[in-house]
Amino acid sequence: MAFDVNVANGIGLTSSPATQSRMGRSDLTSADFLRLMTEQLKNQDPLKPLSNAEFVSQMAEMSTAQGVGDLQSAMDTMTQAINGDQALRGAALIGRTALIETDRLPLIAGPDGALSASGVAAAPGAGPVTIDITTANGALVRRLQVPAQGPGDVPFQWDGLDERGQPVAPGTYLMRATFGEGRGAQAVGTGTMAPIESVTLDPQGMLLNLQGLGTAPLSSIRRLG
Repeated sequence: MAFDVNVANGIGLTSSPATQSRMGRSDLTSADFLRLMTEQLKNQDPLKPLSNAEFVSQMAEMSTAQGVGDLQSAMDTMTQAINGDQALRGAALIGRTALIETDRLPLIAGPDGALSASGVAAAPGAGPVTIDITTANGALVRRLQVPAQGPGDVPFQWDGLDERGQPVAPGTYLMRATFGEGRGAQAVGTGTMAPIESVTLDPQGMLLNLQGLGTAPLSSIRRLG
């Protein structure tokens, strides 16, 4: 906020120690503004008094600054309320499972200690859906085939066994899904169910920490289990 002070005949704007201590702050209150305005009027050049337009302009500056301060205070209160609401929502999600759109498939131990993984493939219609589970370098681990009765998500389960029926190590694998057979087969999207271990409140929004998958935004959830 700018303040215009006219100085003439050696008379300038002075302030009391209390005013000086307030001026040391980075913010000015409406009381500070009115005190400065009063001092300005008392010490203005009688031959060049402050015009009505200048007076109204400075009063408008004070009103604008006060409005901005009130708006900032209201926004801070709203932000605190939103953060509190997000914290409550996040706490309710911990321990549940979420369906996330991804090509990663975590093979993890269930409550009984057995390894398993579950996911879905988005079928465009009725027909066979093939899911290839591979290592990070693309080596085939297991091929699954499930029938789609119509368009929509087709769920599948993997028991952690490879093509030879041998158990594989737990970890995160990759998956590719195709719909149809032969040259008419087409790639389709995939997703997986993963437990929500914790949540992180980030300035950009809530982040889910998923077992075997890492971090994913709340907006990536397609379904909660």
